[in-house]
This record gives sequence, structure tokens and C-alpha cells, in this order.
Amino acid sequence: MNAYRIEQLDCILRYHDLPGADPAFVFLHGLGSASSSYFPRAIAHPRLRGRRAVFVDLIGFGYSDAPIDFDYAMETQASIVVDLLASLAISNCTLVGHSMGGSVATLAAAADPTRIGRLVIAEGNLDPGPGAVSGPVTSMTEEAYIASGHARFVEQIRAAGFLDYAGTLQASHPIALHRSAVSLIASRSPTYREHLACLTMPRTYVYGDRNLPTPDVDRLTADGVLIRVLTGSGHDMMVDNPDGFAEIVAEAAETAA
Repeated sequence: MNAYRIEQLDCILRYHDLPGADPAFVFLHGLGSASSSYFPRAIAHPRLRGRRAVFVDLIGFGYSDAPIDFDYAMETQASIVVDLLASLAISNCTLVGHSMGGSVATLAAAADPTRIGRLVIAEGNLDPGPGAVSGPVTSMTEEAYIASGHARFVEQIRAAGFLDYAGTLQASHPIALHRSAVSLIASRSPTYREHLACLTMPRTYVYGDRNLPTPDVDRLTADGVLIRVLTGSGHDMMVDNPDGFAEIVAEAAETAA
């Protein structure tokens, strides 16, 4: 695993950088998840094999450090991703973000579109407001979540049968999870949706078929975003159908700019 030192925070962001042909694929995980856990099966697919792949564990999650004085704002995480890409001399990459990672990817693409050739958002947050994970987390104060809420939430996820997610959730720092959730669902201007609409690189938005129908399909299509639906999957689509997810990512990477 590779380490990227963030001097101003005195902490380490960790990532896998699998060698292969450029342009690279760069993967960003969702709230409470870890790219090092969720994406490797997809990159093993024949359509993606042989390409450079970077799996980023955002600050506070997976194997990365979790400084307690960090704000965990989506904009700050996006800035760190942009700095990492620059440090790795990555350009024209296909940036793939799942859920919260989709929101971070959108902000990163808006901040530095020159490094990102194509954007793939897998059910990323588009508008303010709580979701299935961020809602329960932000229903508690940060203090209450740290004291007992995090451990209780992990047990609830495990009891519901989401064992992969329970593992990465347990590895997430409670402060990181709560502050990230608060930032993720906060009102902002422009919104993630507005940023996504204004970007000019090819953009693909992926839905699991279990989460349809939604009026967002028509709204995103009107904004020039390509919609793809992954069969046999819910929100954690790269776990439910990794081969299908890989196919969609590969097709998005081949989309003409």
C-alpha cells in the first residue's frame, strides 16, 4: 500500500496504485466504506485488467489516518484527491466515485477538470438531505455518536447482513464518519447536481436496478449525463454485481470526449 503525506494535517492518506497502462482509473469509496475493500474485484475484470488503477482510502476511512482536528468536509476531501492526482502525475483519468465518493469526485472534477477525462458516479449524492446511512448518523450529536452511536450502528449493519460494509464501517473513525455525514448532506451552492450539470467531460451516472424508478434519470439525462443501470444490484453495486459494474466503468472510459 502507498502513502501520501498531507503536511498541513500531519497525517497519511493511503492508497493502492496498481501498475498498468494509462490513462488510469481512480476509485473513491462511499461513507463508511474503503476503496481498498470495495473495488478490487471490479478491476480484475478482463475489460479493466492491465490498466493502472488507484484505490483511494479517504482521510478517516479504510487504512488512512483519521486526524481529530480535520473538518472532514467534502470540499476538503476533494482538494486532497486533486493534490494526490497531481503528485502522481495522473491526467485524463476515469474518476469513479460511489455514494459519498461520487460527491467528492464531482467536487474534484469541478476543482481541476484538467486531470479528469471522464467521470463515473455510482449513486452519488446529488442534493442536500439525509440518506440511509447519513440520516441515522446525523440524527445524533457528534458526542453521542462517538460515545455509543458508532458501535451500535456497526452492530445494526452487521445484524442486517451487510457484513462487508460492517467491516469497513467498523474500521472508520467515528469522528470521521459523523463529520463526513454532516458535510455530505449539508446545503451548499452550487449543489453536487449543479456542479455535475456544468462539467464538460463525459459523465456517467450509474443506478442499481433495485433503486429505480426515480425522476432523477430524466433530470440527469437533460443535463447531458449518460445513465447506466446495473442489473441485480442495489446501492452497493460493485459488491452485488462486480462484473457488471466493471463493464459499465469500461464503457464509460471508452466514451468519446
